[in-house]
Amino acid sequence: MSSETSLILLKPDAIQKNLAGQVLARFQAAGFVIRGIKMMHLSDEILADHYSHIADKPFFPAVRSFMQETPVIALALEGEDVIAAVRDLLGPTDSLAAAPGTIRGDFGFKDGDAKMRNVCHASDSVEAAQAELKRFFKDGEIFAY
Repeated sequence: MSSETSLILLKPDAIQKNLAGQVLARFQAAGFVIRGIKMMHLSDEILADHYSHIADKPFFPAVRSFMQETPVIALALEGEDVIAAVRDLLGPTDSLAAAPGTIRGDFGFKDGDAKMRNVCHASDSVEAAQAELKRFFKDGEIFAY
């Protein structure tokens, strides 16, 4: 096991449903430490970079529109094997397939937007986390204490 830091984005549906505190509490109850946190509006540029793997797809404008409905909360979350553990806490990307007790199973949309309106984004690898943390946090915004 190793200590890692992951990027978590609390998406607009989490903000709209006032779930930030409950989601943060679950991460902290699992033993993870917040090293950085901020609320921010996402620009077209940051979204095109973050979603570069789908930016040329016909559904990308809907993703961009959704991610700009409200500010998001960006977290730098640290802990032992945090990347895999957070993804387990979240459940599958599709909230309809997420089991009760997971964040997406408990809070995700249960309709046609269940894959997009799924409460959180979380890094899926150490390499992705490193790139994503740099994308969303400036130097000096992630703290060690």
